[in-house]
Amino acid sequence: MQSAGAQSTAAPLLPGLAILGSMVSVNIGAAFAKTLFPLVGSAGVTALRVGLAACLLAAFWRPWRVRPARADAFNLLVYGLMLGCMNLTIYAAFARIPIGVAIAIEVTGPLALVLLSSRRPRDVAWVACAAVGLWLLLPLRAGVAGLDPIGVAWALAAAVCWAMYIVFGKRVSTLRGGHAVAWGMLVASCLAVPVGLAQAGSVLLTPDVLAIGLAVAVLSSILPYSLEMMALARLPRRVFGILVSAGPAIGALAGWTVLGEMLTTVQWLAIGLIIVATAGSAATAGRA
Repeated sequence: MQSAGAQSTAAPLLPGLAILGSMVSVNIGAAFAKTLFPLVGSAGVTALRVGLAACLLAAFWRPWRVRPARADAFNLLVYGLMLGCMNLTIYAAFARIPIGVAIAIEVTGPLALVLLSSRRPRDVAWVACAAVGLWLLLPLRAGVAGLDPIGVAWALAAAVCWAMYIVFGKRVSTLRGGHAVAWGMLVASCLAVPVGLAQAGSVLLTPDVLAIGLAVAVLSSILPYSLEMMALARLPRRVFGILVSAGPAIGALAGWTVLGEMLTTVQWLAIGLIIVATAGSAATAGRA
């Protein structure tokens, strides 16, 4: 039999591994998605990811069996629109700048949300840390002009969408099971699929593209959402936030492994500062 100490050690370990697996899955999916950009464009890949994920989630959860209350309908609509915009904008950023850099900029959206809602003086340090990281990444200095300003703008737009996604995601989190995610993905598909079809046309329906799109949908949406739902039920919010803060580094490693994207020392330093700010804000928020 397992000792009580072994069981207590395993209790946070498994959900922690689930979060790690979720982030690895999302970022590997993003890296493989980027290989499709020359064929169907970033919006085309977004349409495949969101559209196929919406079909799979709807088939599994069948959210129409429980009609949401009228009070939830508006929140679900905005939640889904933010989900669709977040996917469109971050994939547009991936098309122009390295994945790790784009994710580091994107994660400042949720970070800003946490820090703006805080009244603790010590959080000024995390604001400063994130600000320095962003300053090192943004094309505002000599030596970083090679970072596409349009790609940076898309990543900043994704950061805003992610923050709004969190706000409205909390408002619909009381819905049964994965119904909120299923409804949200259906709404997101109504936005992303027409945009993707306008960019890529009938190429989206070719067997090879659909096969890769299905893999991206599973890796970037279905699998990570399932792992996160399992972990959220078992991990304190503080621990969850600290683990998720590693996302930019995992994204950079996925971009390097799959796509050969090489980051400069300054870019790695900037990503590290943003990770420290995100983890630090999550840790202090959990103790408040």
